[in-house]
Amino acid sequence: MNFLAKLLPLAAQLRSYSGGDLRSDLVAGLTTAVMLIPQGMAYAMLAGLPPIVGLYASTVPLVGYALFGSSRQLAVGPVAVLSLMTAASVGAIAETGTDAYLTYALILALMVGVIQLVMGVARLGIVTNFLSHPVLSGFTSAAALIIAFSQFEPLVGPGFHTTTAIVGIASLLFLLAVRVFKPSFPGMFFIVVISTAAVWALGLDARGVEVVGDVPTGLPGLTLVPITWEVIETLLPAAVVIALVGFMESFAVAKKIAEGHGEEDDLEANRELVGLGAANIGAGLFGGYPVTGGFSRSAVNDRAGAKSNLAAVITAVAVVVTLLLLTDLFYYMPLAVLAAIIMTAIVGLIDLEAVKHLWQVKRDGLAILVITFLSTLLIGIEEGLAIGIGASLLWFIIRSTRPHTAVLGRLPGTTSYRNLKRHPEAKTIPGLLVLRIDSQFFFGNVSFLKDTLVKLEKQMDQPLQAVIIDASSINQLDSSAELALHKILEDYQQRDIELYFAKTKGPVLDVMRASKFFQDLGEKHFTYRVHQAVQKACKKCFDADDPGELEQIQTR
Repeated sequence: MNFLAKLLPLAAQLRSYSGGDLRSDLVAGLTTAVMLIPQGMAYAMLAGLPPIVGLYASTVPLVGYALFGSSRQLAVGPVAVLSLMTAASVGAIAETGTDAYLTYALILALMVGVIQLVMGVARLGIVTNFLSHPVLSGFTSAAALIIAFSQFEPLVGPGFHTTTAIVGIASLLFLLAVRVFKPSFPGMFFIVVISTAAVWALGLDARGVEVVGDVPTGLPGLTLVPITWEVIETLLPAAVVIALVGFMESFAVAKKIAEGHGEEDDLEANRELVGLGAANIGAGLFGGYPVTGGFSRSAVNDRAGAKSNLAAVITAVAVVVTLLLLTDLFYYMPLAVLAAIIMTAIVGLIDLEAVKHLWQVKRDGLAILVITFLSTLLIGIEEGLAIGIGASLLWFIIRSTRPHTAVLGRLPGTTSYRNLKRHPEAKTIPGLLVLRIDSQFFFGNVSFLKDTLVKLEKQMDQPLQAVIIDASSINQLDSSAELALHKILEDYQQRDIELYFAKTKGPVLDVMRASKFFQDLGEKHFTYRVHQAVQKACKKCFDADDPGELEQIQTR
């Protein structure tokens, strides 16, 4: 049983299951299905696929995630961003509406699933850290605008068809009003029913309002599409990007919901990759396209009371019933309403809060967000994301090669030493330089440290007598940095300048001992506290044999 629970999180969730939990999952599953059915059809059309494909992507994939995923409330299925990315990648090699287009969409889902599954099994969830929050925010915000632009014509009709525009704009305004004033109301289901009934009763399809038309009845069958290496090579870049973006979007919402329930320990990144991998493999084998956890549906699933992954299974069953019995009802559904559903759903993807937060807190992060946003909007989906990741990594490298350093002074009446720029009341001692380096010391920032020491020495009012390095923030020391320290030590020894290290960490000391730097500098030049090093250095700096004079010097 323990092995089964470990392999299938759903089995572990059902161990302490009660009748009340079942009722909650039943309500949540059906509520989410009411939202998922119109959304799935709309997102499939955004991906350039028939609406039925969106329903197929809302059956087996949900069960696949329910078995292997670790979030109790995550609602998996078609989402706007992945639909747009699918259209961009598949549309580059096949014409929309052709059998080849559908085949490539299925292959893409399979590839995304395999990539996520392999990453999860290999415990590579940490790789997604390369997708920083500014990059993801800039990307999704730009994608939201691209989606909005792409839906303008379906919303108002080709060349602005008056009747279509009235239906589409009225639906959009209604959905936005529901989103603002009554989020718990099933607005999508309501507007789909009302608009479909209106088109049927008033014969609006005969007046030029485009409708969904015939939707096949029945369940998706097992589809084994032919896959060649040429197709794999063509779709691989897109599959990798979709796998990463899909996981990041899904894990972000799952984590937020889990934190609200105190279930953070139950959520595991690698387990989520396995669950999403199973979902996408299911989509590829049973007529769907790439899926992931959606923000809005997951929030609805959570508010409706989902207690376990069984809620997702109930949602899938509701979609199956719809496919078997209710597809005829979709014939008169206006495409303008589906466009309104998409445009309403993507409002939440435009992350203005991130812009405001980064402007106040970290403007270099805002620059990364803007670069990603503009690149995605002006160049392309995959290119924009790649540029954003590249810019983020480049900035990380730049920061690593130019780490934060601080000249320290002693706070009056204490033995504590603080950054002079943040604590102007702190006092320095003439001829003594106390420096803190807030980074690992490696080949990339060796020159920067040397230049910093030279610059700070030139700025001193009196000749340099001793240098104390607060090493509390130095976590690593590589061979290039160790060689640099030897050269710095040789230079200081030739000029009769003392060098001390305070609060040096064990791994750094290990390297220093192995390279003989520790022995060459001398054990007495390593202290547990900065103040100890200052006391040692001051006696040499000022020949202060009188204890009273030393104390007077230390408080200048």
